[in-house]
Formats: sequence, structure tokens, C-alpha cells
Amino acid sequence: MASNLNKLMFAALAASALTPFAAYAQEDTTAAPEASEERRFGPVVVTAQRREQNLLDVPLSVSAFSGDLLSDLGIQTMDEVAKISPNVTLEVSRGTNNTLSAFIRGVGQQDPVAGFEAGVGVYVDDVYLNRPQGAVLEVYDVERIEVLRGPQGTLYGRNTIGGAVKYVTKGLSDEPTFKARGAYGSYNQQDIVASGSLPISDTLRVGGGLAFFTRDGFGENIITGEENYNKDVAAYRVSAEWDVTPDFQLRLAGDYLSDESNARQGHRLIADKFPPITYPVLDDVYDTRAGLNVVEQDAEAKGLSLIAEYTVNDAITLKNILAYREDASTTPIDFDSLPEADVDVPAIYENDQLSNEFQVLYSGDRLNGILGAYYLEANASTVFDVLLGTTGALISVPGLNAQTFGDVGTETWSVFGDFTYDLTDQLSVSLGGRYTEDERSSIVLRRTYAGGFSPFFGGTGVPIATTSNFDGSVKFDDFSPRASLSYKPVEDHTLYATYSQGFKGGSFDPRGQTSAAPDLNGNCIAPTLNPLAPPAYCTSGATRASDPEDQFNFLQFDPEEVDSYEIGWKSALFDGRLQSSLAGFFMDYKDVQVPGSAGIDTNGDGVNDTFTGVTTNAGAATLWGVEYEGTAVLGEEIFNDSDLLTSGFAVGYIKAEYDVFIDAFGNDVADQRVFQNTPEWTGSFRLSYDTPFNILLKEGRLKINSLASYRSDSSQFEVRSPLDQEGYTLIDLGLRWQENDSPWGFTLSGKNLTDEEYKVAGYNFINPTTGASTLGLEGVLTAFYGDPRTVTVGIDYNF
Repeated sequence: MASNLNKLMFAALAASALTPFAAYAQEDTTAAPEASEERRFGPVVVTAQRREQNLLDVPLSVSAFSGDLLSDLGIQTMDEVAKISPNVTLEVSRGTNNTLSAFIRGVGQQDPVAGFEAGVGVYVDDVYLNRPQGAVLEVYDVERIEVLRGPQGTLYGRNTIGGAVKYVTKGLSDEPTFKARGAYGSYNQQDIVASGSLPISDTLRVGGGLAFFTRDGFGENIITGEENYNKDVAAYRVSAEWDVTPDFQLRLAGDYLSDESNARQGHRLIADKFPPITYPVLDDVYDTRAGLNVVEQDAEAKGLSLIAEYTVNDAITLKNILAYREDASTTPIDFDSLPEADVDVPAIYENDQLSNEFQVLYSGDRLNGILGAYYLEANASTVFDVLLGTTGALISVPGLNAQTFGDVGTETWSVFGDFTYDLTDQLSVSLGGRYTEDERSSIVLRRTYAGGFSPFFGGTGVPIATTSNFDGSVKFDDFSPRASLSYKPVEDHTLYATYSQGFKGGSFDPRGQTSAAPDLNGNCIAPTLNPLAPPAYCTSGATRASDPEDQFNFLQFDPEEVDSYEIGWKSALFDGRLQSSLAGFFMDYKDVQVPGSAGIDTNGDGVNDTFTGVTTNAGAATLWGVEYEGTAVLGEEIFNDSDLLTSGFAVGYIKAEYDVFIDAFGNDVADQRVFQNTPEWTGSFRLSYDTPFNILLKEGRLKINSLASYRSDSSQFEVRSPLDQEGYTLIDLGLRWQENDSPWGFTLSGKNLTDEEYKVAGYNFINPTTGASTLGLEGVLTAFYGDPRTVTVGIDYNF
């Protein structure tokens, strides 16, 4: 769809790479006309290195987007930030409403099951979110969002191998403030957002915010009658800031999110394969025939943090970040999207975490840096049934069901440091390092049921076999260094070269079936051969001597590591009217963790009657690319004496290839594998025009914001499939008018104006060669789609 538009957009983005325009540091352009010099040319301040710095001085690849800009662009949830961030993928995970799949420069984690660490770290006010559930944050009352590309660990509490996304909320004001916004739009969208702060005394301030986001569904579940892709979210945030002394401050903050939207069910891309009923493919991609309804979709997340900061003297500041978070979600995932009970998966996720980070920040004439210690204790548990009703009927086991209970505990501590020394006024060197110890403990209990869903989900199923009963732990340690050289040949120009190493710990796959573990010590007795695995695999627990070492090695996967090299140039030209950043990177990615699931034939009759998790360190890869982004003032006083035209650009290119990829048979199939969720080209182009504009004899200002974002072809999995998405372009447009000296503003915005149809996630259990189903008889090939065209009108009030 819109292929010509895609080609034109791509050509425009490629052409922009030849000019020093980019979307590097988006500035607030909502200031009053008298503040135009500051809004046009003022420096963008970020905390990417845990201290306030001009973005142009930071020798890292980082993008910063102010809350005002995000509002102007109509960005409502954090996954939309990927529209304006090169080489970044942020998506709502398949079959969920608020679980985040995040990738930066090809590194990330798609599977939200307990036991898999994130490749991209998400932070809320310096608090790391250990799990992806509840991480699709609503963007409200936000100061800015920063996106850091490349390994992080010497400056941040939790080591992340691919990058980090920082969500920074607004601090409290010394003066009373109040903001409110309401919106109504397509699909009966109704949004209400309000926030405010109040000084209780000269030293104590309190504040809070609330947000309600609702809309009808984009489609319908024609089996249950429920709306599909609807939204019903409530979010709250409260905080208090206390200046205990002029040198000692405390900030207490709490947040809560409740998502009562309907289950997001997928669109089946193929007709069903098993008689007696044949269901054709539905015309509307937002419609579904998913019949699973034994549990309702429900999710909530909450957290509490206490940040203490003490200024010892002009050079030394002490900071402590103590936080607790937990979330719980229930979701019915109908893999095949049919009314039959074929790969029907009701699931429950529960997570909690306690973290503490202590920092010593030093700021001197030539030396600046941080020393820190970090501790995290977290637990992630999941339980889900996989009902294979049609399969069970075929093999005379009515209501065949495989239940998985997985519980993974994490205890990790680390010490880190990073210091920058100015050798001269122009030349600086940075050295950093991090030592980490991760311990994973896991319980995996898998049982086969007959008679339907387990009692855990209100069913009457009876256990007939235990296929996994595992309890083990493993510990990993790592030292990751960082070194950077920065040179400022002239004012407002920075050249840098950086080396950093990233590390992501190993863990256990809670979906693994230990009775299907490889026989490392010759303990199989007359093994049943598994067509998806070497002959040395045992697939029948009844004919196998269960060796703990075999089970341990089958469930456990090792850490992965990346060596990242980056060179860059940041500049501000023409009195700051043009700010840009150019970065090139090369990454040597080793022991890549590749999670997946496969159907298993436990009795050799040719029917896959259960499944198992198959997670291995199958890969080694090379990734390299370029990112160019920035902002520019294109014109002022064009049609009158106070108008302003600005632009933002971002272009990212990445070449990601596996050098080694070992499959279950021991073969290197690197030439048949691709990187998931990693389009070769990403880009965006933004124009903003601010001008005086009178309505009904009322003098005011009109701001017009347009955004075009492009993503080239991408694959959902390592193997190409019909779930792959062709390149596409999204066009958004927003208008805002505000009367002079009035607290009221009015908006009109449209998203995906060309009504582009694009996939963001999916499930696939189809053999790519034969087209046969590898799990369930109906076949699983289900896609989830991004939002269609929407139009919204709004009103806001600022006091």
C-alpha cells in the first residue's frame, strides 16, 4: 500500500542525509514570541551521563524529545517515540495491550515470558523497569524522553546491551500550577489528562497527575461480540519534594496504571486447515474470530520511589534511588484466532522488583564523573495453558492441554564508574567500567492435562503427565569497559570516538520441556525421535532416565555480549539555527540469545501433541550502520514579523547479518536467518510553522506540525514469513491555536492520514517450506496491526 509514497519519502530522507539537517535535539517551540531567541537557538540539556550537559557535548548517540514536542506531535504512548528515533523499534507485544518489545540497533528482546532479560532498558525517573509488562507508558506530565543507543552500564544502574529509553517526568514548581487537556476523536476516543503542583511551604511541594484514555475498538471479535483493539486505561501519578536543608532534598513519587481494555486478538492470515468448518480470511485486519474467553484481559502496574540527593560541597554530590515496583496481568491469547480450541493460551504474568542505586557524583574544573553501586532483587512468574483441543481429539486425548508454570528470580549487584578528564580545553578522555554479578534461580513445572483447561483457569482438566519439574540456579559475572575520546576543534563542534562493551546475563527458559532434553550422557532408553531435533533427543519422559545435568543444560542459556565501536560528529551552525549529529557504529555481537517455541511429537505418531521452548545461544553477528539527525530553523519573518519555520530530520541505516546461526540439528544456517524487528532504513521528517493567526477577531498564534516517518522492510522472526512487513510511511498532522494571553488552547490532529495498513507483531507455527502446521491442526499464522487513520480534536488549559 502507498508504494509510490514510500519511494518518494525514502528519496526525500536519503537526500536529507546530504545536508546537515537532522532531528537530533528537538527543542520546545511553544514559548512566547518574546522568548524566540532562546526557543530557536538555546542548548538542549540532557542527563545521559548522569549530569546535566548540553546535548552537543555528550560523546554518545542520544536523542532527546521534550514533553512539549511530544504533545505537538500527538505522541500518546511511548512506543510512538520510535517514529522519530533512527534505528529504534518500540512495539506493543503480540496479544497484549501494554507489554513492550524494544529493539535498538538490532539488539532487543521480543518474548515477554519470565526468564528473558530486556536488551533495551526502560527507565522512569532513573528507576529501571525489570520487565516489559506495563512498559508501554502513557506519555503525560513528561519533561522529556531520551533515547540512548548502544550498550549502557558504566553510567546507569542496570546494564543493558542494546540501549536505554529514559522517561523523565516533570518536577514540581515553587508556584501553583495546573494543566488539563481533553480530547475527542475517531472511534469514540475520549481522553482526559490533568496535572498540577502546589507549594505547601517554602521547602515542601506536592503534585500529581491523572489520565484517562478510552476509545472503541478498531475492529470486532465476531465470535464473542467484543470490540477488538479498544482502549480503557487509567493512570495516576503523585509526588512530593522536600528541601530538608538547602543541600539535602528528598523526592517521593508513586504511580499506578490500570488497563481494562479488551483482549487484543489477532487477524488470521490463512484459512483454517482442519474440517468440518472452513473459515475464510476476514476482510478487515482488525477483525478476529478468536474464541478464547475463559479469562478476561486485565493489567495493572504500580511503583514507589524515594530519591535522596545531598550536596556535600561544590564538587561532590551523593544520590540514592530506592524503588519498588510490581505488576500483574491476565490475558487470553488465541494463537490461531479461530473459535476452535486450537492453541488457546490463557496466561497470567506477575512481576515485582526492589532496587537501590547509590551514586557519588564528582564535578571539578577538569574531572567529572560518577561512582555507583546497584542492587536489584526481582521475581517474574508466569503460568499459562496451551489447549490443543483439535489435536487431542485426533489422538484420542480429549481436551489435551499443556500447562507451564515458570518462576524466575533475579538477584544482581554491580559497581560502576565513569570519569571524563579534560586534557585540554578541546580534548577530553573518558574511561568507565562495570562489574556485574547476576544470579538466576528458576522453577519450571510443566504438566500435561486431559479434559480441557486446568483448574488454575477454572477448567476441569486432570493432570496425566509431568514433563518438566525443575528447580535450579546459576550465576554469571562480567566486567564491561568503556572508553571515549572527545575533541572540540571549535566552539559548538564535537568529534568523538567511543568503545563500549555490553553484557546481558543468561537465564532459564520457563517453557522448556525437560523430558525433551538432549541426552548428554547416554541415558535415553529407546528414545522416540523428534523430527525437530537430533536423534540424541529424548521426547518421552516415560522412556528416559531423567538426568539433572541434561535438564539443566536444556533449560539454561548463556549470556550474550557485544563490542560496540562508534564515531560521531555533533555541531551547531549559524548561531545555533542548525544542530545536527552524525554517528557511525560497528558492533560485534556474540552468543546471541535466540528464543523460540517448537511443536513436539512425544510418541512418534507424526502429530505434534505439545510444544517446548527452544532458546539457544545460536548466533554470532555483525552489525554496522549510520545515524544522522538534527533540527534546523528554515525561516523566520517569512510572511509577517514573528512567524517561524523549523524542521527536524532523522535517518538511520543498519546492516545486520548473522555470521553464525546453529540450528537444532547442529547446522550453520546463518545465510537463511535475518534479524527480527530491524528495518534496514528508518527515517522521519518534521516541519513546524508558528505564526500569528486571528479567529473571530481574536488575536492568537497558530502552530502547524507535520510528521512523516518511514520504515523499510522488516521481519518479525529470524526466518522470513508472511508476517514480514513491507516498507511503509506514516503521515501525521497537528494544528494548535491559542489566543494571546489566554490559558486556553485548541487542537486538531490526525494520525496515519493515508490509512496505512502495517503489521507490528504476530504468531507463526507454519513450516516455511511445506506450509504444514507445526503446532495445532488449524495452523497458526496470526498478525497484529498498527493503528488506522484517526482524527482528534482537543482543548487544553494551562494555569
